[in-house]
Amino acid sequence: MGNQQRWTADQIPDQSKRVFLVTGANSGLGLATTRALARKGAHVILAVRDEGKGRRVVADLTAEYPDARLEVRQVDLADLESVRAFSELLHSDHARLDVLINNAGVMAPPRTLSPQGHEVQFAANHLGHFALTGLLLDLLEAGDNPRVVTVSSPNHRQGTIFFDDVSGERKYSPMAYYNQSKLANAVFGWELHQRLTAAGSPVRSVLAHPGYTSTNLQTSSPVGMVKLLFGRILLPLAQSPDQGALSQLYAATAPSAAGGQFIGPDGMAELRGAPKVVELAPRAADAETGRRLWELSEKLTAVRFAFPAAA
Repeated sequence: MGNQQRWTADQIPDQSKRVFLVTGANSGLGLATTRALARKGAHVILAVRDEGKGRRVVADLTAEYPDARLEVRQVDLADLESVRAFSELLHSDHARLDVLINNAGVMAPPRTLSPQGHEVQFAANHLGHFALTGLLLDLLEAGDNPRVVTVSSPNHRQGTIFFDDVSGERKYSPMAYYNQSKLANAVFGWELHQRLTAAGSPVRSVLAHPGYTSTNLQTSSPVGMVKLLFGRILLPLAQSPDQGALSQLYAATAPSAAGGQFIGPDGMAELRGAPKVVELAPRAADAETGRRLWELSEKLTAVRFAFPAAA
């Protein structure tokens, strides 16, 4: 996958017999990912917070690709009850899932709490995806060449997990808690890889980040300087969602993408470019951090992963 052969969405293999679930599929990276998969014949489940927006997206994509197999399902990843209900309904309609793309995200809002009382970025970006992955693991185990792709950010390298103040009650900074959630994504993806491998599971856990991409993530929830910086000043440097989605599409579909890899853009500072394997911050692969975050996530979500018994 070196620069001599820069990977593009044209290289996605035929996906016509495969079932994908993409969270946050109605805009930005999720929409770009869904469009690329639909073009290659995949059955895509669009997991969206706003069902009306999801239906409009499906109408547009079906007009573009009449053979596209798309279904819309409502879920609020910040609400663990919503995640459980979503999983139960999915189990009633689907016997397997080939790829789960944990893409949805919230960035740098004022301090807000989820219905269960967790800081909303940690709730939506990490806990919701942790719970969703655990609840759907049996469907993934039944899948063909199954993968979980968790979308992090270069910001995971600046992140700290505030184990003693995970919801920012004592001191909250929108970006510090965004970075915490993105580090949590990276820790989760790596720890999941370790646990799947130890269990001899067929499921691969791959990590990806989109570099700096122009989406409504930068403008819908951030406030103050963060919104000004990412939503306006730096915007000319951003790549399009179609380009930004390549890392997660590679992680989800490329035959050579391996469990435990972190895929990001190959350009300067990983801000833009074609997918390549990039470095995970050492703290993201720290075994003690992985164990602590996993145990905390199990406690906060009441979800336990049913890994297969190792052969």
